[in-house]
Amino acid sequence: MNRPTSRPRLFAPGSWPEAQRVAAILRTETVGGALLIVAAAVALIWANTPWSAAYDTIRDIRVGPESLHLDLTLGTWAADGLLAIFFFVVGLELKREFVAGDLRDPQRAALPIAAAVGGMIVPALIFVAINLSSEGDALSGWAVPTATDIAFALALLAVLGSHLPAALRTFLLTLAVVDDLLAVTVIAVFYTDDLNTTYLALAVLPLAAFAVAVQRRISSPWLLIPLAALTWFLVHESGVHATVAGVLLGFTVPVLARDGGEGTDQHHGLAERFEHLIRPFSAGVAVPVFAFFAAGVTIGGADAFVTALGDRITLGIIAGLVLGKAIGITLTTYLAAKLTRAELDDDLAWVDIIGIALLGGIGFTVSFLIGALAYDDPTRGDYTRIGVLIGTLTAAALAAVVLTSRNRTYRRITERQSRDDDHDGIPDVYQKP
Repeated sequence: MNRPTSRPRLFAPGSWPEAQRVAAILRTETVGGALLIVAAAVALIWANTPWSAAYDTIRDIRVGPESLHLDLTLGTWAADGLLAIFFFVVGLELKREFVAGDLRDPQRAALPIAAAVGGMIVPALIFVAINLSSEGDALSGWAVPTATDIAFALALLAVLGSHLPAALRTFLLTLAVVDDLLAVTVIAVFYTDDLNTTYLALAVLPLAAFAVAVQRRISSPWLLIPLAALTWFLVHESGVHATVAGVLLGFTVPVLARDGGEGTDQHHGLAERFEHLIRPFSAGVAVPVFAFFAAGVTIGGADAFVTALGDRITLGIIAGLVLGKAIGITLTTYLAAKLTRAELDDDLAWVDIIGIALLGGIGFTVSFLIGALAYDDPTRGDYTRIGVLIGTLTAAALAAVVLTSRNRTYRRITERQSRDDDHDGIPDVYQKP
């Protein structure tokens, strides 16, 4: 029972449709996250066997027309091409959250946005503090520990937090999506070396045509795919990382169905249709394939591993992902509560927020991407990937300890509430549609 209060509530239960939607996303991401982990493990093991040269050969195979500057390696295609599909889904998800989801309420939206910002600033500051006196371009990797991997984090949450309140799961989902959007912005602003404004300006034309088509509810793949591909190509040629094109294309897709048209319910808009079609490919193919090509770092024995662990770049990434994310997200949430004089919902505790914040330290996909852009030196690139792997696994292990305990507590609460709920299939704790 919630006690009567006029003070605002943090993580109050949202609507039942939103809880159902988040649960559906978690089911998809559980499979995708498992495939991601398997793909990364296979790459890491393969790269440290006597057959590691075969792995390097496959990753470095060039495919594509040289005349269009698209004779890229398979590893680059995975980073520039497949991740653009992933970020298209990110754009769809973020727009849907703020147009039709519970986060269309500015008060609900402010918290995950602030937490995402705090969860990026603190890890970056920790990395800079550790590498401030390092030589060369060590500071170029300041953004590596700022990203949260949606697929990995949500998959782990789905396994560990099956009974956690939906508000917490929505918080992590939105935080991770905003986090990745900010990471793409960082890539576009700080990791674009040679900007070709002509190509960038030309990219607006197919992007605008794509926007007009989807706003008119034209969903023909024969039209939309060529326009999306042309937008991607022009952004790629401009020098801006091509994943930015995916986010921009996702933002153009309408969320709500036309009034009076088929499926006038807000949950049947074009954005949701696209998301249902593309998310399985994104989670099940695009992200695991990228992880396979990104995680194959050759450690080179115990001595080389110890050397990597002693490098400040590796230490900065580990500390940023494990400590920075946990501190940044939790502290920002706490400050938001104090500034707004809000209270946690009655059934929640601050240890729940710490558990979710630790999940935010699962960097992986986008951290690998930023690391590849930050360093040209192969050795520092290897240190970056080792740091991401260790930081991610450490944050995941700590989150598992916290959330497993809390999940048992919430399982007992859920079982008790189920005996008292109405028989309409909707738990009383949610807002009824």
